[in-house]
Amino acid sequence: MDIAEFGLERWFGEYEHGADIMLAESGIRPLDSSRFDTDPGGLNYVIPTDGDPEFRAEVGERYDRGADEVCFTCGTQEANLLVFLSLLDADDHVVVVTPTYQALQAVPESICDVTTVDLQEPAWTLDVDAVADAMRPETELVVLNNPNNPTGRYHDEAVVGELYDLAAAHDAYLLCDEVYRLLDDDPLPPVASMGDYGISTTSLTKAYGLAGLRFGWIAGPEDVVQDAVGWKDYTTISPPVVGQHVARQALGEQEADILRENRELAARNRGIVREFVHEHGLDWYDPVGVNGFVTVPDGFADAREFCVRVVEDESVVLAPGDLFGFPDYWRLGFGLPTEELSEGLDRVSRVIETA
Repeated sequence: MDIAEFGLERWFGEYEHGADIMLAESGIRPLDSSRFDTDPGGLNYVIPTDGDPEFRAEVGERYDRGADEVCFTCGTQEANLLVFLSLLDADDHVVVVTPTYQALQAVPESICDVTTVDLQEPAWTLDVDAVADAMRPETELVVLNNPNNPTGRYHDEAVVGELYDLAAAHDAYLLCDEVYRLLDDDPLPPVASMGDYGISTTSLTKAYGLAGLRFGWIAGPEDVVQDAVGWKDYTTISPPVVGQHVARQALGEQEADILRENRELAARNRGIVREFVHEHGLDWYDPVGVNGFVTVPDGFADAREFCVRVVEDESVVLAPGDLFGFPDYWRLGFGLPTEELSEGLDRVSRVIETA
């Protein structure tokens, strides 16, 4: 199996460690471990290896699904990988809505034929008819990330419903990576709750600020989930025991407070970035979540040149848009603490003003 180099991770590997400020992070600022009981007792495997059945049943209720229709994973990355491995063969075809997180395109491309359908600038709208035109008899899966990374576009319930109906009419599944869904004040119903062809993946990384737990899950049809469990035996075997222990607390008594705090931080920081974008005559789609896709300032050939200049001159990491297939944009992550965001934007402003 050949797979493309993960450009975003290699970019971070080159620049993140030595930089002062990370303005390319795609999640909310991390919560402090002190607010949780972090002692799970014994540090054995989680048994059974797809997660505690009672806890899976609790998570499944969020999707109108049962315990056997949920599999706990090491983050959303593993969840998506297991779905691809369980569904796809070399003779299949996948439609991927782009731009998107690279793994949602690169992993299917390593297995079978993939057709991409670009969101339409400047509002990054989804043309469901374009997806319909891309469908084939052998299409097994349509892949959506909603809210979208990197643009922050949140496709509404009507659009997602049309996409689900289209996939179902072709006897194909709709996989939706929903890691940013709960950062919206009024989140849509998850795709896995829409019917037999809906699959949702998510984790506690982005909306909850718990990236270090490496705790996520798949929710969907039982046959797909159980095939994914079979593949999981060859990846991580079981989810992290500490992750599951803390996840119970984050999804239980602390959930309302965590989401309220994180939504407030995202809204406050979004306003600061909105002023920054306007001040410098740039454009973006006002996003849901904590990522914005911003146009390249005048004086730079493309986003790569701009982002290299910012990190080398001001020690601030941004993400060039060519890593998502759009070289005229750069991704700005604004989920970090507000004071740090403001300092980072001041440094980026200096680069823009001296171009």
